[in-house]
Amino acid sequence: MTPWLALGLALVGGTVLFGLVGPLLVGDPDTIRDVGLQGPTGELWLGTTQTGQDVFAQLAHATRGSLQIGLLVGVLATVLSAFFGIYGAYLGGAADEAFSLLTNVFLVIPGLPLVIVISGFVPRESRGLWTIAVVLALTSWAASARVLRAQTLSVRQREYVAASRLAGERSWRVIVVEILPNLLPVLASQFVFAVIAAVLGEAGLSFLGLGASGSSTLGTMLFYAQNGFALPLGAWWWFAPPGLLIALFGTGLSLINFSIDEIVNPKLKNARLHRRRARQAAKAARREQR
Repeated sequence: MTPWLALGLALVGGTVLFGLVGPLLVGDPDTIRDVGLQGPTGELWLGTTQTGQDVFAQLAHATRGSLQIGLLVGVLATVLSAFFGIYGAYLGGAADEAFSLLTNVFLVIPGLPLVIVISGFVPRESRGLWTIAVVLALTSWAASARVLRAQTLSVRQREYVAASRLAGERSWRVIVVEILPNLLPVLASQFVFAVIAAVLGEAGLSFLGLGASGSSTLGTMLFYAQNGFALPLGAWWWFAPPGLLIALFGTGLSLINFSIDEIVNPKLKNARLHRRRARQAAKAARREQR
């Protein structure tokens, strides 16, 4: 446990808790009142929109929607990268070459323009959470697959993996029991990164009006705030909270990802230990001087 990891867990845990419990404690976010663009009050903590809707209630429901998108994309992208990276590298031969070719094709395709094009061609009534999640996952798995392929090629040469293959173990059991445990830190880091990219990607799509229809996310809040001229009118309580929540959630996941990198990369861990020992030695030297 490091201070940065503790801060990241606190930010992510607070956001997740707010997304899970918040919608149960607030009213209907679509209720229209006759107090448009009212600032924060004791009753309405984050004021109202141009049509009198409670911004705090919208924020709670939008956070849950963004978390759902992030979780779906994280799981789908991790599964795709694990299949094409781990399974292809384990099989080797023509299967590995075919999977590598497909991965390279997805790597050279620009992600954001492709997502915008696909979302633009999908009819709005068919553009649900699952559709957006699949589109984002298809454009974010290739880089992780390359890393997993390189790690699998290294693990595959170890003695215990060769012994399991010579003993006649099935391929799926060798991958799950012998190879996959060595790649769990890498998979965890890639899952966290996929969630970050999904939340930011969905917010960008929704801000452009290409998000999931009939659903509330932090991106759709920013989209409606822009359409309602919240910034020119000075209604900071409408556009600042969703943007700040996206920033805090992304910062928390990034700090967790950096901490996982220290576990995966021994050089980073050793550097942190050396810095800690140097600080302790400096403190001890100052105490002796006193």
